[in-house]
Amino acid sequence: MTMTQPPLPARADARVDPLPQGERVADFLLELLSEEIPARMQARARNDLARMFAEELAKAGLKAEAIDTFATPRRLGLIARGLPLATAAVSEEIKGPRASAPPQALEGFLRKTGLAREQLVERDGVLFAVMDRPGQPAAEVLGPAIERIVRNFPWPKSMRWGASSSSTASLRWVRPLQGIVALLGSEIVPVEVDGIGSGATTVGHRFHHPGPITLGGAQDYAEKLRACRVIVDPDERATIIREGARALAAEAGLALVEDEGLVAENAGLTEWPVPLLGRFDPDFLDVPPEVIQLTARTNQKYFVLKDEAGALVPAFICTANIEASDGGAAIVGGNQRVLAARLSDARFFWEQDLKVPLEEQAAKLSQIVFHEKLGTVADKVERVASLAEWLAIEAVVPDCDPDHARRAAELSKADLVTGMVGEFPELQGLIGGYLARAQGEPHAVADAVRDHYKPVGQGDEVPTAPVTVAVALADKLDTLVQFFGSGMPPTGSKDPFALRRAAIGIIALIVENRIRFQLSDAFGKVGEGRSGERVDSGKKEELLAFFADRLKVQQREAGVRHDLIDAVFALGGEDDLVRLLARVGALQSFIEGPEGSNLLAGYKRAANILKKENWDIPRVMADRGEQGMPQTGEEDPLVLVDEEPALAQAIAEQAKGSVLPADAPEAERALIDALDVAEVRASLAVGKEKFGDAMAALAGLRAPIDAFFDTVTVNDPDAATRRRRLNLLARFRDAVHQVADFSKIEG
Repeated sequence: MTMTQPPLPARADARVDPLPQGERVADFLLELLSEEIPARMQARARNDLARMFAEELAKAGLKAEAIDTFATPRRLGLIARGLPLATAAVSEEIKGPRASAPPQALEGFLRKTGLAREQLVERDGVLFAVMDRPGQPAAEVLGPAIERIVRNFPWPKSMRWGASSSSTASLRWVRPLQGIVALLGSEIVPVEVDGIGSGATTVGHRFHHPGPITLGGAQDYAEKLRACRVIVDPDERATIIREGARALAAEAGLALVEDEGLVAENAGLTEWPVPLLGRFDPDFLDVPPEVIQLTARTNQKYFVLKDEAGALVPAFICTANIEASDGGAAIVGGNQRVLAARLSDARFFWEQDLKVPLEEQAAKLSQIVFHEKLGTVADKVERVASLAEWLAIEAVVPDCDPDHARRAAELSKADLVTGMVGEFPELQGLIGGYLARAQGEPHAVADAVRDHYKPVGQGDEVPTAPVTVAVALADKLDTLVQFFGSGMPPTGSKDPFALRRAAIGIIALIVENRIRFQLSDAFGKVGEGRSGERVDSGKKEELLAFFADRLKVQQREAGVRHDLIDAVFALGGEDDLVRLLARVGALQSFIEGPEGSNLLAGYKRAANILKKENWDIPRVMADRGEQGMPQTGEEDPLVLVDEEPALAQAIAEQAKGSVLPADAPEAERALIDALDVAEVRASLAVGKEKFGDAMAALAGLRAPIDAFFDTVTVNDPDAATRRRRLNLLARFRDAVHQVADFSKIEG
């Protein structure tokens, strides 16, 4: 097998001698036995162990055929399959100084290599150190490597224990380390960490088989532990839990509420998982179902069940870590009592919250600071209410009742001070919706209170109910504008106020509901309530650039090119996102076709010429003499237009390129004729938002611009002719810019 060489010094060549014929390999077993390893840490610990072990092998010039890891609540380990029993012999050749170099250089090289002068080899006047490193038994390499892994293991949280814990030099581990199994084949690899020595003995299940187990090696490790009621493979334990829970639910005529996160967590809590079905008092179903599910899941790690109609039923599935002699009856009874106590607490909070109108709860928001620069939560609520009402009144959100929008916004944050949300912060908004409905608020208001945080990131459900859309938009716009206006935009990877997520949410709401308005207008309305920050034109531009970046992220999954979004945004004034994306979609279809790609090539050629000549605006005056006026030198054409209006028409005609001498090339005339048609058609199509038609109009410029470049010399010796043709290219560029800034398009 191919051996991995260890890292060599700089300017060194190395030769690895093959191992002798009959090289042998073996499987290596490592088990680190400890007290309870938290379930949430096990997956990462497996990855870290595999990575660190592979790195240690590579340093020694070893490589296993495969590394399998495992974890249970009581053990973390791996099996390295096909591990060589010895490292390869390595011969290193390190280049040194020239033989004629000063003595100081030679002395430094000898110190570095640890050799004497006579041990060096001279070739072509250069000295080399040849160092042979014999192979080592793998066991001698593995012992120190394991110690380093254990001592440097990156647990998120670790601890010291026992008498040695008073010393900072003592071992830190996730929980007290109890034993180390290290077997290469059937031989013990000597390891000692903080007085814990390696061996071939482990333990089985804490209750089913608490006594010691002597292992013969990796080949029978899993099966020996299985016989002692320990399943070391977490994926296998997850499958047992998942399929067992489904089977119990089906047997009861119910359906499991699937939860893969809970499956993984239960797999990390058990070594011999046994799913069991339990029930609870149906009276608890008066509590919102999400509260019941969260109580069962978060506090007790239980699965919940539903009936055929999808309604929650008073039943749950727990996962025992023991195969009880009574079939689990006692375990189920104990879990039922614990869950009843938890649900009683939840019902108490719910009943107490029902007694207090949401209006009274909302009044308490003036005591909660939203942000030191942005006032209280009550201030934010007032700003959101004003903006939501404006969105409804102006019909930005169609079919939205302004009174309902304001009311929903005023109640949207009231549940933050309820007992239920205090106990279950994850349910903010949801609890407010339940309370609003129970207290007689209109359904549209209650739904808006419940869903106004949505969408919470990419892929989340996007509300479509008008009142909900208005409040959700207003809430996110206020957050975004307020923090930008106060000089707190996201920086780099840091986004403490989740402004990127807010922008994605705004975009999703606008696109999904086809809401037509200029973002900059909405920015101007934010902050008209109490303690608000108004944004100036500079901040608006910063916000629009931020939205452009977020839009590119949001549209990436839809296959929309980021450069085309930049091309449309670059025109300025296009911040109606529905209109913008329609324009981008038509542009992408056009550009990815042959006519679009050829027109893009012509545009870039024209743009490059104009850029080289610094022809940013049409140079409309050749000189005054050409227009029948006395020449006074080079003039600012815009000044001439202002001061001598009689020249305006002539200047415009020249800039348009419609005034041509009789000997002008046909290709120049053809481009002017094509522009006369395309400009009008594209402008009309853009005005009617028929962007496909606008692209079709631009397609008519492809052949004329190609012919122009093939037959016309732009840089004509005659200054007037040169200016005329540069102006014509500027006109072509500006015609294309009716649709998008093609300079931003890649390709």
